[in-house]
Amino acid sequence: MHESSQKRKQEFPKPIPFKRLIGPSFVILALGLGSGEVILWPYLASNYGLGIAWGALLGITFQYFINMEIERYALVKGESVFVGIGKLWKSAPYWFILSTFVGFGLPGIIAASAHVFASFIGVESFEWIAIAFLLGIGVILSSGKTVYGLMEKLTRSIILIGVPLIFLLTIVLSQKADWGALAGGLIGQGDGYTFFPEGVALATFLAAFAYSGAGGNLNLTQSIYVKEKGYGMGKYATKLSGLFHKKGVREEIQLEGTDFDDTPEARKRFSVWWKRISLEHALVFWFIGAISILLLMLLAYVTTFTLNGNTEGISFVIREGVAIGEALGPAFGAGFLLVVAVMLFQTQLGVMDSTSRIMAENASISYMRIKKETSVPLSKIYYAFLWGQIAFGVLLFLLGLSEPKFLLVLGAVINAIAMFVHIGLVSILNVRSIPTFYQPSLLRRMLLGGIFLFFGVFSVIVVANQFFL
Repeated sequence: MHESSQKRKQEFPKPIPFKRLIGPSFVILALGLGSGEVILWPYLASNYGLGIAWGALLGITFQYFINMEIERYALVKGESVFVGIGKLWKSAPYWFILSTFVGFGLPGIIAASAHVFASFIGVESFEWIAIAFLLGIGVILSSGKTVYGLMEKLTRSIILIGVPLIFLLTIVLSQKADWGALAGGLIGQGDGYTFFPEGVALATFLAAFAYSGAGGNLNLTQSIYVKEKGYGMGKYATKLSGLFHKKGVREEIQLEGTDFDDTPEARKRFSVWWKRISLEHALVFWFIGAISILLLMLLAYVTTFTLNGNTEGISFVIREGVAIGEALGPAFGAGFLLVVAVMLFQTQLGVMDSTSRIMAENASISYMRIKKETSVPLSKIYYAFLWGQIAFGVLLFLLGLSEPKFLLVLGAVINAIAMFVHIGLVSILNVRSIPTFYQPSLLRRMLLGGIFLFFGVFSVIVVANQFFL
């Protein structure tokens, strides 16, 4: 990538009020609601009980620290981690495009949404509904004035409606013993097992663990979202506009960030920024995310744990709706299915936005380096990847590849491997590219090193178990 040695410097921006910070964490949280929270962890709870709840809590805690290191880079540099990693490793853009498309090109989330919605309206086949949903996502993401602003509004509204409703259903249907089982599960105590139940598929557990939050390369888009929100040096970054905005105008976007002088005032402002964004992410992503996963697991346990046939795809979700309807009335069961379908839909919408950003930004980084350009029409490239993914998903459905759980687990295992790679890359980036004062502490580095090894070892075990043992 072409780098200018005469880049104009700006002052490190003053911290904005905490209330105005809230936003990016809703987007990254929403990316996990349709995979780990709504499907995979409840699936495990419906089949093996709540003794695996510790994994969900540990997984989202890991992702909190992973995401904060990604935010750190964007806060200080005013650019995405993809730009920074591209400077250290010239082949990185190709890896991110390939691993993102392979990991998330499989439309498992929208297949699950369509399956649940088909059950809600009483239709057996869901493939055509899934195709319609994919096309609808394309229209929605193409119509906003700025894509980030649209995403923040949609995801925040759905989370603030869906999560309280699930909380109320869980409170009404659960007993004291159920909550006791959940508390025991947080320390690995299950029904006749400790930590790992007999017969649990390692691939499914790793898939759920990787999706305790966003997962895969989606975590890295946190740097893009906080940059577009204007965190720290992201204040000076240009924003990605909608496809139908500024008709006839060629929009050039500068991907590289803006430098600042490392002054006492800059350090003071950074420290305030860091405290506030850490709190924002802890409250929105970690706390709401953890509560959502655990409540959805508890609800699945209360309504379906004693039933047979829960291992078949995502049938346990339909069974949840039936059980809720029998306990509280048909309207509540139908309402639950509708809320789940909508949450899954918005998750796929968020995933499509994030993966398109990842691939567009990395394609642009490679193009700019080869052509020696300093800016690129990023919006057009973004929409090319968006509609390319939609076309691929439609093709898979037309070919009959539509079983939701299979698509989700396969994609999640691939994304766990991608997480192993990007955790290592971001850890190196934050030490090599950020001034010493702004770098992570030794304790943080050790923690990220442990998370890096966890994903590496677990991924190797799962791959070996699936293909060689």
